[in-house]
This record gives sequence, structure tokens and C-alpha cells, in this order.
Amino acid sequence: MHLLIPAAGVGKRMGSNRNKLLLEVKSKPIIAWTLLAAEAASSISWVGIISQPVDWQDLKAIIADLNLTKPVEFILGGATRQESVYNGLQALPANAKQVLIHDGARCLATPNLFNACADAILHCAGLIAAVPVKDTIKVVDESGIIQSTPDRRNLWAAQTPQGFNVNLLKQCHAEGIRQGWEVTDDAALFERCGIEVRIVEGEETNLKVTTPQDLAIAEFILNHRGSR
Repeated sequence: MHLLIPAAGVGKRMGSNRNKLLLEVKSKPIIAWTLLAAEAASSISWVGIISQPVDWQDLKAIIADLNLTKPVEFILGGATRQESVYNGLQALPANAKQVLIHDGARCLATPNLFNACADAILHCAGLIAAVPVKDTIKVVDESGIIQSTPDRRNLWAAQTPQGFNVNLLKQCHAEGIRQGWEVTDDAALFERCGIEVRIVEGEETNLKVTTPQDLAIAEFILNHRGSR
């Protein structure tokens, strides 16, 4: 299975002026934990890191330090996540039939989750890892007035990995460019093109590290895993 890791952003909400994936949690860069999980996942055979050239020297040093056995390619990132994934799709090996896309900031995803998504995408066109919403959700207008309360039994919080048929995802990205769509994940492109996307049960600990508080939570989770 081919894995693309969008990693081209800057950690503004982290209060950092550099790529937040280079910040450390438990003495390793955030992206190192993602790469270690991909290395341990038996389904993953190739990894593409979509990033800006300014980060490539640091990323190469991280990869060398981890002694990874799987090939890792560097792909030029875009101005948005959508552009970055588009670039990543064009850089996939010609034999890639399915692809997993995983945000590098979700550094707590386990090898089991990668394997579960890799197995499931062999049997459908598109999928996302997700977990059921626990909180009651309110739909609020611009004035701060509640408009409705959706049934949370139908609500899931999207995570990554997300998996797709490569040719279909390329077609959806091309249609997105033609239509001028701006989306925050690739599943939304499938949805707009009328292609079904299924859910794979995600992991409650698979949080996205966005703020300094998230760093502390991620370290707590990793310490807990290490104590088992």
C-alpha cells in the first residue's frame, strides 16, 4: 500500500514559525512518530512526504536517524492541503492502485489502524477513519443563536488515514480544480462527485496535534503506551 503524508504546513496555532511536524514530543519530532507507525505497519510499502523544500534537509536527517527500511520520497507541497495532495497523487508510482493519505500531525495513529484502512480500501472506492461523536453538537448561526441539534448517532468525527482508489481520486481532484472547489479533506471531493465513502472505526487517541496543549496530551498517551 502507498502512503502519502501531507506535511507542508506551518504551525501557526502552535505558536511556531516553522513546520510544527519538526517540533518534538517525547524526544522525537512529531513526524517521526507517524513514520515509525508506517514502518511498523505490514501493509505499507512506500511513503511519500509532501512538504516544502526548506524542510527537506531536516526531514532527511529524521529519516536517517530512524533507520527506516521502506522507501520514502519527497514531494513538493502546495499552498493548501488540497494542492499538496494533488501533487502527491501525481508523484505516486505508476503501479499505485490504492492510496492512504494521512496527516503527519496525527502522530498517534497505530500500525493496526494503517493496516485496517489498507485492508478496507481493497474492497471499496473510498474510506475515512472516524470515531463516533460523544458530545451533543449544536448548529449555530452567525449571531451565535442555536439553529438545530443534529442526532449525534449520525455524527462521526473524521480522522486520517483516508483511503481511495487512485484513479478515482485523481478524477475528483481534476473536477475540483475545474469547479473551483475548496475542501479540507479528500473525502469531501468524493462526496461532491457523488462517490460513496465508507467509515472505518478510528482510534480515540488518534488526535491531531495542533496546539501546545495537544503536545502535552500526545506525550501523555505515548508515555502510557510505553508503560504497558
